[in-house]
Amino acid sequence: MRASPLHPPIRFSPHNPSPPQPPSPPPPPPPPSSLSSSTTTQLATKLPKSLLHKHPLYTPTHPHVSLQFKEKILCLEIMGIDASRALALNPSLRSASLHSIHSVVSFLQSKGVHQKDLARIFGMCPGLLTADVESDLCPVFGFLSRDLRVPDHGFRRAINKCPRLLVSSVRDQLRPALFYLQRLGFDDLHALAYQDPILLVSSVVNTLIPKLRFLESVGFSRDEAVAMARRCPALFTFSIENNFKPKFEYFRGEMGGRLEELRDFPQYFAFSLEKRIKPRHVAVVESGVGLALPVMLKTTDEEFGKLIRQGLGGAG
Repeated sequence: MRASPLHPPIRFSPHNPSPPQPPSPPPPPPPPSSLSSSTTTQLATKLPKSLLHKHPLYTPTHPHVSLQFKEKILCLEIMGIDASRALALNPSLRSASLHSIHSVVSFLQSKGVHQKDLARIFGMCPGLLTADVESDLCPVFGFLSRDLRVPDHGFRRAINKCPRLLVSSVRDQLRPALFYLQRLGFDDLHALAYQDPILLVSSVVNTLIPKLRFLESVGFSRDEAVAMARRCPALFTFSIENNFKPKFEYFRGEMGGRLEELRDFPQYFAFSLEKRIKPRHVAVVESGVGLALPVMLKTTDEEFGKLIRQGLGGAG
């Protein structure tokens, strides 16, 4: 029994044969890729586990998502960026073109930022993906260069230390913060650029000034409060409610400490109250050994244990 063909045979009509068709014109050249071929190749080797076809936007429940939007998601995922989070935190990203995103990437790379830095930088500052190179980014690098005296080869170090520099206004945030800090005596530009750039992105009115006022409110003079902040710049980054108040109350109430001790060792506020300050203070009290505040907190566990054992031995 002959099997019927899977497809009907192609029939040619002897009448009115079709005239020969001219050769098809060559396809138009593809538009320039929003990512350079070398960059795409590098990124393609680092595809995350969540492949594009598994992304929710690719499921049948989202049939109207454009190819361009899906391509944008792919580029973000390949760079190691959580596309869903970036879109949630920066809605403008939905309408941004791949070309504009690539312009930001290319500009940062031209300033020394490495490909491997981008996931962390964009993850912390998703708004950067839709920044305007000329109006948003160029002023920041101008500030780093002229105001902080950061050389070109130092840009990457400063940016990686504080990516928020890239999404901060020079006029409204960075320069006012720098002027205020300099009035307080923060004259080491190198330290501000590479060690404490977080201070430059902190609000003068809402963050810096209130920390000094709190120190003054518990008994320190203005000069003492400023000196403490210069000695330990991290004081400006601590929460008043969650750090300063409970630690100061424990210091004055349970430890019976004197203000002079905190004045000379403001780093006290940098240690964990529950994991460091309280257990070590209790151990000191129980051992009967007298330890200065810096020694009690800064020594390693081994060194601290040795000091406590010595105290217990002396007591026996």
